[in-house]
Amino acid sequence: MPAITNVTAYWDHYASRRPEAAAPEDALKNAFGWCQYDGHGPGDEILGEPATALELGSSRGHAVAALATKGIDVTGVDLSPVMVASARAQWGHLPKARYVEADALDFLAHAGRRWEAIYSIWGALWFTDPEQWMPLVRKCLTPGGRLVFSWAPPVPGSYGVQGMYGSGFAGPATWIYRWAYEPEVWERKLAASGFGGVRARVEPAPEPGCVGTLIVEAHVQLQFRHGSGRAEQLQAGGNPVDGNAG
Repeated sequence: MPAITNVTAYWDHYASRRPEAAAPEDALKNAFGWCQYDGHGPGDEILGEPATALELGSSRGHAVAALATKGIDVTGVDLSPVMVASARAQWGHLPKARYVEADALDFLAHAGRRWEAIYSIWGALWFTDPEQWMPLVRKCLTPGGRLVFSWAPPVPGSYGVQGMYGSGFAGPATWIYRWAYEPEVWERKLAASGFGGVRARVEPAPEPGCVGTLIVEAHVQLQFRHGSGRAEQLQAGGNPVDGNAG
């Protein structure tokens, strides 16, 4: 195994250990597994009915492809060149699917556009400081746009930033961070960052005593400003959008 000397190499190595889907139809059928158990938990319905969507940490691109086949314009972002190459090879023919190799924060900071839904399935947001990604995600969502993410719930009593060495304890000193909080803490953090309708919960595992799944939903709040005889709809960040006659 090549030495894992940086974060990108870690995710490339992770990609090389993941088996390819047996067939495209199988990959699409299980694409929206918010939970780690096939066929368990909610599906893409919790995204609403977006015309555009962005996945952060799109892995092999199956979820992006599943939405694209429904006519949604979807972009998938992943740090790993191996993951992105695999996604493009299998799904690049879909006209509504786009795969980008990039760091999630860099991509959000320079996106120059908005999406109606942004989501992360055990993906990049888990491994990114929420104090950095929350304002960027909010900026990149349309007014009323939805944010959904899922990953493992925290180990009781172990909260905040969690670190692990990417090459074990005898390899190069490369480390990975991820962030863990109880559902109510995610709700407070997202609300403080300007999100509304925040709902965070742990979806129980199909078998008692097994690890559940943290699933968090939120949306960008709308504000209204009255002036000059008309009501102007604002994104939570204060940017005017479509105005309506008052």
